[in-house]
Amino acid sequence: MNGKVRNSKLTWDRIRNWWYYYKWYVICGVILLVILIQLAGSYLGICDTKPDVQIAYVGETILPEDTAAAIETAFAALADDYNGDGEVVVKVNQYVSDPDAVDSFGADAPLIGDMEGCDSYFFLMDDPENFQKGYEILADPDGSCPAEGDSSVEGKVVAWKDCPGLADMDLGSYTDSLLGQEVSGENRDLVSGLFLGRRCFYGDRTTPYAEQCGELWDRIVNG
Repeated sequence: MNGKVRNSKLTWDRIRNWWYYYKWYVICGVILLVILIQLAGSYLGICDTKPDVQIAYVGETILPEDTAAAIETAFAALADDYNGDGEVVVKVNQYVSDPDAVDSFGADAPLIGDMEGCDSYFFLMDDPENFQKGYEILADPDGSCPAEGDSSVEGKVVAWKDCPGLADMDLGSYTDSLLGQEVSGENRDLVSGLFLGRRCFYGDRTTPYAEQCGELWDRIVNG
């Protein structure tokens, strides 16, 4: 019995002695491992919060961050937690599109990637006519795809200011930097001239939660 107690005491003495000399190596190693896991998760998108709704903004100029955030908040107030993670997350993907650009395809490559990847269900545009002429992706009023060659926007888009679910929302103000000068204004003024549409799907692949987004569309445009 005494031998077992003595051996146990020697074991704990060795552990304490080892910990005394190597504890900081262990602590630093754990911290480094946590950092590496976070970096890997961020790179692979594992740790990112998955949005319930994505909106593609397509315009000649990028929206201020405050305005994009206000749009996300407005949609989140009308949407639900579609992916069941406990929060309603809306993401605005901004794409600057210049119809007069020499290499318009190259400039629009991120936007095309969004459409091919079925990321965004909603499209917020400053020039829906040119957008539809280029892509013919905006859905008819019933959500179906337009006939081939149909580049009209009649019935396919609604002005923000005419959306009962959005028009009366308090969007707050923005502050931005323009040519080195700080500018500010009301977010409502920036979005009131934009047009909202939803995309159609020519194949079986759709955006995540497309059915719920369709219901959200009805809530926004019909009140």
